Amino acid sequence: MKAGPAELFDRFRRYVLPIATLLLLLKICFSSFDTTTDSFLQNLESSLNGSSLPVDQPERKAVNQMLSPGTTSTNNSEKGSIKQQTCNIFVGKWVPYPKGPYYTNETNCVIDDRQNCMKYGRPDSDFIHWRWKPDDCELPLFDASQFLEIVRGKTLAFVGDSLGRNQMQSLVCLLASAAIPVDASETTDTRFRRWLYKDYNFTILALWSPQLIKSNLSDPNGDPYYGIMNLYLDKADDVWVNQVDKIDIVVISGGQWFFRPFLFYKNDQLVGCHKCNETNVTKHTHYYGYRMAFRTAFKTLLNLKKLKGRLVMLRPFSPAHFEHGGWNTGGHCNRTRPFNNQEMKLDGYELKMYMTQLEEFKAAEREGRKRGVKFRLLDTTKAMVMRPDAHPNHYGHWPHEKKLPDCVHWCMPGPVDTWNELLLATLKMERDGFIQT
Repeated sequence: MKAGPAELFDRFRRYVLPIATLLLLLKICFSSFDTTTDSFLQNLESSLNGSSLPVDQPERKAVNQMLSPGTTSTNNSEKGSIKQQTCNIFVGKWVPYPKGPYYTNETNCVIDDRQNCMKYGRPDSDFIHWRWKPDDCELPLFDASQFLEIVRGKTLAFVGDSLGRNQMQSLVCLLASAAIPVDASETTDTRFRRWLYKDYNFTILALWSPQLIKSNLSDPNGDPYYGIMNLYLDKADDVWVNQVDKIDIVVISGGQWFFRPFLFYKNDQLVGCHKCNETNVTKHTHYYGYRMAFRTAFKTLLNLKKLKGRLVMLRPFSPAHFEHGGWNTGGHCNRTRPFNNQEMKLDGYELKMYMTQLEEFKAAEREGRKRGVKFRLLDTTKAMVMRPDAHPNHYGHWPHEKKLPDCVHWCMPGPVDTWNELLLATLKMERDGFIQT
C-alpha cells in the first residue's frame, strides 16, 4: 500500500530533514573555522612580522624566524598550540661561505679607493668568504629588487663619519644588480653624496657629520686632526639638520672622531674640555662629549615638525683592530681570519663607547614612542668586533698621501655588506606603513 502525502512528509521531517540540517551546520562550522583561522594567522603574522612586501615562501620562513631583540615570532606546535620564538639577528657567529661576494671592484658602482682592497693588491681573498649566521635563525641574502620596492618613493640618509659613507657605498654596490642610480650630488665633495634611483623615486644620501653636532677648530689654522676643537653640545650640525625634514629613514652613527682634544660649550658658554690645558675648566673624558652628541642628535630628531612615520636607526660603534701600535705608530691589522666568540668580545673603551650610545638610544626610543618616531638599533658592533681580517690595512690607496694602515674602515666587498643585509632584514620586520608619506 502506497504512503499518502501526510505520511511521506512525516518521514521526511523525522529522518531526512535532521540529517540535511546536520550536514548544513557542519559545512557552516568548518567553513567559518577555516576562514577565521586563516584570517587569524595572517593577522598574527602581519602584526608580529610587519612585512607588507610579498615574499617567496622559502624566504618568508626565514624572515618569520628573524626578529630583533624583544620581538616574538609564532609557530604552530604539533598539538596546535602557539609556540613563541625569538631570534636576535645581531647575535651569532661568522661561518665559512664558499660562494663569492655580491659584487666586485669591477661592478658599476663607486668604491672609495681607500676601501678598494682587491684593486690595490690585497693578496688574500678569504675575508670575503664568511657570512654572518645568527644563533637561532638564518639571515636571508640581500635582495636588491626587494630592497628597492620597500623604499620606493623614500629618502634614506647615512648621517655620520666616513664609516657611514662606507655603508652607503656598500648599499649602492649591492643595489647595482637591480638598478644603477644617477649621481644627483650638489657638490663635488665626495663626503656628501646623493644617489637617485629614478625608476623607484628613491634617494640615498651620505651626509658627513663626524661629531653630529656643531664643531669647529679653536684655531682656524690648527692641525685638522690633532688641533683642539670647539664642540657645541646643545647644537646639532646644520649639515644634516637642514635636510633631515625631507628624509624618511635616518641611519645615524659616529665614534672615531671623539678622541681628540675638545672645548665643550653649552649656550655658547665654555663648560668643560677634553685633553686641554685650560685652567679653571672642568675636565671630562671623551665619553662625555660622545654622550652629549648623541643626546642632542636624538633630541633634534624628536623635535622635528614632521614626526609621524620617520624611522631613525642607530648603527653603533664600529671597532678598530690596530695591533702593535696605532695608525701612525706602526700598528697594523694583518690577520686573515675572523675571531670566534671565545677569542674576542666587546670590552674596554669600545664596550663603554657602545654602552654610552645605547643608553642615549634607549632614552630616545622611549620618547619616540610617545611622538610617533620609530627608533631601531642596527646593532653591527658585536659582529664586527670579530672581523680583524676585513680592514684595508696597507691595501687602501690614499690619493696624494703616504699609504698608512687603515684598521678602521672595511674592505669592499666584505663584511660591511652584512650591515646592509641587516638593514634590509630590519626594514622587512617593520609594520605596514613604517614610513608614511
